[in-house]
Amino acid sequence: MNIDALVKAMTPEVYERLRQAAETGKWPDGTLLSEKQREDTMHAVMLYQAKVMGSEEHMTVNANGEIVHKSRAQLKQEMSQQQDIARFTQDDF
Repeated sequence: MNIDALVKAMTPEVYERLRQAAETGKWPDGTLLSEKQREDTMHAVMLYQAKVMGSEEHMTVNANGEIVHKSRAQLKQEMSQQQDIARFTQDDF
């Protein structure tokens, strides 16, 4: 199977599991990844980010295959533009 077919066959759920495994070094059932598995998993995650997601989030791989680095000011600006999920007062409880 070629790389493009592999990435296109990945579902978002598979991507999330692989991403989590690469981050933690463990499969969802708790089994440790071997060094080869971790390396292959990271490659699959980066390919998915570049080819499917076209992500522009900090520390992801963009469509050009480059890692996206954002300055502290850029990250702060993005965070300030996000809407609050919820706000509570002390009387709400």
